[in-house]
Amino acid sequence: MSRETNNIYKMGKNMTTNIYKKLHNACNTASAVKKGNKVKGMHFNPLLHDEVQRVAMEVLLENGLYPTCNYVTDVTDKFVIVTCTMRIHDIDDPTQFVLVDGCSAMGGLDKFGTGQAMSYSRKYAFLNLLNLKTGIKDEDGYEAKPFKQNSVEKSAEPTYMDESVNVDEIKDELRNAKTIQGLNLAKNKHRDSVHFLLKNNLRAYRQITDVAETRELQLNNVQQLNTL
Repeated sequence: MSRETNNIYKMGKNMTTNIYKKLHNACNTASAVKKGNKVKGMHFNPLLHDEVQRVAMEVLLENGLYPTCNYVTDVTDKFVIVTCTMRIHDIDDPTQFVLVDGCSAMGGLDKFGTGQAMSYSRKYAFLNLLNLKTGIKDEDGYEAKPFKQNSVEKSAEPTYMDESVNVDEIKDELRNAKTIQGLNLAKNKHRDSVHFLLKNNLRAYRQITDVAETRELQLNNVQQLNTL
């Protein structure tokens, strides 16, 4: 029997495929990821690593694919950064594989930090590999609306998400503050969450503080103009 015949993967009636078709099929047949329940201090339902892995592994194994991960850890003065490189192996043809490279996450410097960052980065690798349906508005692309014709898309830095803190919600509250007093109330409301990000997700922390500083400057300018 030829090598080509040995390496084909049969899916259904008279259907053969390579690793990319397997991934395409896995993406199309994957169920949506169910979010976890809110816990005290959390303003949204989290997208949990265990649920993402369950959905991903189910469709990968069904399509004859198996993931392995390699992790690179960098330690700074304030946090640890773990970068995951996921390799997807075709069990019917070991010469075929796909790499998902560069998925990283931050963790604290305590004894749990490295393990948490590894779980986060592995979760993001699964999400990126299969474009899993998450139910997060505009995130998974399955219900995305097209741009209007001739519209100009503004370039903007993406929000750095965090599983424990709703970064978008905090930024929106800060941007929508009508007065300095209202801004201070919003800052005090989310002080603990922002402090958490300072220790665990510095990029998200900086985005929030940038929004707060910009809005404070805008409100101060309006206040000065009103006193003239």
